[in-house]
Amino acid sequence: MYRSSPFDMANPIADFDAIRISLASPEKIRSWSHGEVTKPETINYRTFKPERDGLFCARIFGPVTDWECLCGKYKRMKHRGVICDKCGVEVTLSKVRRERLGHIELASPCSHVWFFKGLPSRIGHLLDISLRDLESVLYFEAYVVVEPGDAPVKDREVIKDEAKFRELDQQYRPAGFKAMMGAEAIKELLKRVEVDSLSGELREKMKNETSLQKRLKYAKRLKVVEAFRKSGNKPNWMILDVIPVIPPELRPLVPLDGGRFATSDLNDLYRRVINRNNRLKKLMDLHAPEVIVRNEKRMLQEAVDALFDNGRRGRVLRGANNRPLKSLSDTLKGKQGRFRQNLLGKRVDYSGRSVIVVGPELKLHQCGLPKKMALELFKPFIYHRLEQTGHCTTIKQAKEMVEQQEPIVWDILEEVIKDHPVLLNRAPTLHRLGIQAFEPVLVEGKAIKIHPLVCTAFNADFDGDQMAVHIPLSPEAQVEASVLMLSSHNILSPASGQPITVPTQDMVLGIYYLTKGKPGAKGEGRAFANIEEVLLALEAGEVETLTPIRLRYTGEVIDLTTAYDDQEIIHTDPVQYDRSYLNTTVGRAILNDHLPKNISDGQGGIQGMPFINGLLKKKGIGQLVNYTYLRFGLETTVRMLDEVKDLGFRYATRAGLSIGIDDMVIPDNKKTLVRDAEKQVVSVQQQYLDGAITNGERYNKVIEIWSAITEKVADEMFGDMQKHDKEGVINPIYVMADSGARGSKQQIRQLSGMRGLMAKPSGEIIETPITANFREGLTVLQYFISTHGARKGLADTALKTADSGYLTRRLVDVAQDVIISEYDCGTVDGIFVSGIVEAGEIIEPLRDRIVGRVSLEKIKDYDADVIVDINNEITEDLASAIQAAGIERVKIRSVLTCESKRGVCVMCYGRNLASGRLVELGEATGVIAAQSIGEPGTQLTMRTFHIGGTASRVSEQSRLDAKNTGAVRFVNLQTVKSKAGDLVVMNRQGSIAVVDEKGR
Repeated sequence: MYRSSPFDMANPIADFDAIRISLASPEKIRSWSHGEVTKPETINYRTFKPERDGLFCARIFGPVTDWECLCGKYKRMKHRGVICDKCGVEVTLSKVRRERLGHIELASPCSHVWFFKGLPSRIGHLLDISLRDLESVLYFEAYVVVEPGDAPVKDREVIKDEAKFRELDQQYRPAGFKAMMGAEAIKELLKRVEVDSLSGELREKMKNETSLQKRLKYAKRLKVVEAFRKSGNKPNWMILDVIPVIPPELRPLVPLDGGRFATSDLNDLYRRVINRNNRLKKLMDLHAPEVIVRNEKRMLQEAVDALFDNGRRGRVLRGANNRPLKSLSDTLKGKQGRFRQNLLGKRVDYSGRSVIVVGPELKLHQCGLPKKMALELFKPFIYHRLEQTGHCTTIKQAKEMVEQQEPIVWDILEEVIKDHPVLLNRAPTLHRLGIQAFEPVLVEGKAIKIHPLVCTAFNADFDGDQMAVHIPLSPEAQVEASVLMLSSHNILSPASGQPITVPTQDMVLGIYYLTKGKPGAKGEGRAFANIEEVLLALEAGEVETLTPIRLRYTGEVIDLTTAYDDQEIIHTDPVQYDRSYLNTTVGRAILNDHLPKNISDGQGGIQGMPFINGLLKKKGIGQLVNYTYLRFGLETTVRMLDEVKDLGFRYATRAGLSIGIDDMVIPDNKKTLVRDAEKQVVSVQQQYLDGAITNGERYNKVIEIWSAITEKVADEMFGDMQKHDKEGVINPIYVMADSGARGSKQQIRQLSGMRGLMAKPSGEIIETPITANFREGLTVLQYFISTHGARKGLADTALKTADSGYLTRRLVDVAQDVIISEYDCGTVDGIFVSGIVEAGEIIEPLRDRIVGRVSLEKIKDYDADVIVDINNEITEDLASAIQAAGIERVKIRSVLTCESKRGVCVMCYGRNLASGRLVELGEATGVIAAQSIGEPGTQLTMRTFHIGGTASRVSEQSRLDAKNTGAVRFVNLQTVKSKAGDLVVMNRQGSIAVVDEKGR
């Protein structure tokens, strides 16, 4: 509801349920307006008072200062609502200058550029005139027939030839012929459009039309006509007789130092419209020649176009410094526009931001909040509590107490923040885990402390990152924050269902060191009766942390030292030990002492974690967290995470690993390998000079030779490191990479192998490799070759991050209306899935692809026993059973084949990965999907920067590992023996099968 003044209580601002945007009729615009703006002046530069009837006129838009008219006759609040008889200004609040509109009466109608030029052209569709013809009519280059009379022309025909028009006009004017140009002509035609009859006519034409193209054209027109019919807008309102002038405070004029003014672009655009409008009025009063008037009308039309949407048609109007002027459309659209910047992106109260530091002493659900910040954020709660407890009687007193920071205030603050979660957010918020809730703990200083395990979800590090704090105010918001958003309730990633709160970096290093064995350590091979004895011996100094020992154990043991994959905890079957000896180390005993024990299984029984015996790396620790979650649930997992975090930090500190220059072990035969490669390159070069190969082949061969040698040097280097490692020499660089704490094979290769081939900015590979590594140091040429990659990494990071963010935004836009709308759509359709195999290597096994999905048909093993029934969720155990049965592919329900009318159904979607249960109705699965693609996408663009531009080419693979054991059988193979006595396969259709004892 529009309110004419802040005191107009007769028009209370109504509550509304819906909002509708429609065209404004000239009458409507005049009813909004408080007066006509007739002069282009803004303010008087001498007195700084607004000019009368100008763009800032106080009579139209309201007083400049509160409760004061312009001439100063009426001052103060007692004259509220009086209109000054001298200057005509109403005495009221100056903030009405933010809400009162004015108007400009146009001397000649002008079209609205959105409806004429926007695609599809609304005016063009209604009148059935092509865009080009419409443009030539509106800009006074052609006539349009308004009344054909007896003339040999059709209604609405466009006449571009002036001579033809004159001839028709002379001959047929008495017979009722009339043709016009400009927006007036279009307005005449639009007035005549009967939307109802046009709608019926178009439907009739569509029925009888055979040509598909014409039917499509009619359908497009019908869409526009129907929109007008249903909305009740009049077509001729698309042509403006009067334009509104927005309130002056929304297009301010600000004085700068030195007597100059900074002004909003809109003032320039309005001024241009007013100037041209006034000139046109004068010319029309003087009965100037038609040509001059026509030109002035065209200029007015262009000025109005520029005001509404600068640059939509014709030249872009530019300001003083050659910058395009921002029109009304520009203030609305885009990231900086009214909608995204001011309506969706408001600044909020009760929020703060500060630098983050690590808080290893915190629990997973806690964060450290600086006292000063907490005092400011929780002010209203503190005032209320102070009043409640009788420490003060008025809010004013409470305010003073808080400002003086009296001791009681801190006690009250402690009370207030108990059970009151706060939200932490780190920009950019790429997925829903970018905002999480924590229980605040007051800390000294000015930095926010966060738990090290939530860094992965926020993608935060402690090199100066900042985070924002928000306070949920209402009880509902507080409950929502502590139930749905608490960090300890969000340990699974919504994208993959894997735990995202897993130990990283130092913690991984500590756990790796703790579970490592060192041959020849003090007390090696001693036998112990139980874990307590081991800990006593360690305290007494009889054994060291890395000492290999024998431990008598009763219970389940997951022995990773003998497993196929030494980090695969979940899919390794536990072995039952009964007072028998287990080869382990002191550190592993310590780790297992901290893992969950004696947990009720819900059926009255007690269960504990199996003894994990093996060297744990990053993947293994992730599996450990996942295993705990699947077996014991959330609460136990969160407790275990804090235990493992403390252990990791403690032993990383104990280990005291640091990097020295001698840790970069250069392989002994590096020189000979490089020399061999150089010889090969020379021979390839010679082949090229002899004309045996082309330049392209030469280039490819050279690249291949160097790629292979780089790999070889890296393998030699890793081989040496592994050999030393087995002998019990701890090499920190190797430990960091092998554990997955930091660094990769690639980076170590550059430190102590050879840097290898480099890429140019264009992406092609430079064929002279860098044979040196960072320990040996680079020559000048090598240094300059490597600068390419470094710069490209930096430039790419900056440019690609923006693209990736935009991709996420578009993905969210298209997917946001895909929500879970029903339980079962009842489809009988689905898709087949099988494991993903690339070059013989299983990238993702079948079981990982089907966990949490719903089966479409009975899944049976080879003995016809049903593993999973129709429409049942495939759990982890069932998925493992399916894989163990040797089933290659499974038919499951999929969102691609879901038949729900709106969104998708629970059965087709399956499990909500963030909760580990079937998805609930109303879940915004489309947004989750968009974020799950967008978030890693943005991370990947950052990744190029870290490798530093080394080129990588995949070398060919020469071996395959069988995933099952059994007898090897050759099927349909034809072979011949070579000179060396090897069998060479001759045909292409042959295959190798691994079969079990039944021959399957």
